[in-house]
Amino acid sequence: MLSRALAIAVLVVGLAINLISAIPTISVLGSKFFYGNGTQYFIKGIAYQLTEKDPLINTEQCQRDASLMATLGANAIRVYHVDPNADHTGCMTAFEKAGIYLLVDLDTFTTAINPTIASWNQTQFNAYAEVMDAFHDYDNTLGFFIGNENIALNNQSLAAPYIKAAARDLKAYRSSKGYREIPVGYSAADISELRPMLQNYLACGTNTSEAIDMFGLNAYEWCGQHNLQDSGYSLLNTYAEGYSVPIFFSETGCNTVKPRDFQDQTAIFGPDMNELWSGAIIYEWIEEANNYGLISYGPNVSATVVASDIAGGFSRMGTPTPVAPDFSNLQKQWATLTPTGVAMSAYTPDVTPPACPASTAGAWLVDGNVVLPSVGQTQATGTATNADATGSPTGSASTPSSTKKGTANGGKEIAGMSAGLVGVMLGFMYWL
Repeated sequence: MLSRALAIAVLVVGLAINLISAIPTISVLGSKFFYGNGTQYFIKGIAYQLTEKDPLINTEQCQRDASLMATLGANAIRVYHVDPNADHTGCMTAFEKAGIYLLVDLDTFTTAINPTIASWNQTQFNAYAEVMDAFHDYDNTLGFFIGNENIALNNQSLAAPYIKAAARDLKAYRSSKGYREIPVGYSAADISELRPMLQNYLACGTNTSEAIDMFGLNAYEWCGQHNLQDSGYSLLNTYAEGYSVPIFFSETGCNTVKPRDFQDQTAIFGPDMNELWSGAIIYEWIEEANNYGLISYGPNVSATVVASDIAGGFSRMGTPTPVAPDFSNLQKQWATLTPTGVAMSAYTPDVTPPACPASTAGAWLVDGNVVLPSVGQTQATGTATNADATGSPTGSASTPSSTKKGTANGGKEIAGMSAGLVGVMLGFMYWL
């Protein structure tokens, strides 16, 4: 009898510990993210792709990195590629304990939507769904990206309906499986000719089941000593006004001026922008040949060296060592930037979806709220402005994004329990 009572007591204590340490899930209301307690959530994130295949399978490495990220002030990571069949529990637990959420891309090198002749087929759908299956049950999964900079040239916009169709179908899959409503969105290259048409198109229309749940922009405009106006951020602010879903910087951190001082974070989390924007993700965690890293795992070696923990001449695992002074510069910025936002209880969304943009010669090629392609449909050749048409990719890529190609990312442009419940459990243990 005593052993049974002790076993039950251990079970109850374990339940209590799990409840106390559980991270609150993030939800979307209107154009903002919220914690479960109704406090607004702002992303302070890091792009995290140590290896091409999956950085979330080495538990010990994740524990080391999560610990240092917590001292940096990060509360999110973005991962571009994962293996849905691998065990991610150790890494997701490590980041959860550090208060860090995950934004993960659903596509891979082989399943990404091709902007030249776009398609949305069953193979792609199945692969995206497998990633959602693998990560939906973690409380610190913040969101899913359909893709990253699939549209990288200014006249590849005819691929946009396929991106939107993928979002529609993955949202429908999420609902059919009874999963938590983890937002599904897109991470876009900063192409001036497509602003704000792309972001507006992906969120437009009266049928919210076809619209993205969030929009990320990869922007590297603010380099060195600038202000809101001459950096171009004031124009981005204008485009974000009245946007119907959360919008944030899914990559940022220009490095053309060294060392990086991250002064743009002051604007993003300050009063000029934090009412419109939901934070930023800094590119990137690991130091590579592109010199965007915040940490390194040791000195670089020849790019020809072949080893299990080395790629492109850079170590992919070990003890993370901050890159000076970039790491401390970002740490100091984030330490002083703590926007309170608005409480969910005091927030009544007054936003409507943006109008679906009309086509414009030489730039945005999708004309209005076109019928979205279905699974199995491929973009046809031609020049019409509808979901079946294609254009010739002759535009130029956004200059900032084109400069940051790394090895690990494969060249991608790149809580608690109430005192009352605790008391009940303690009382139950005393009774045993």
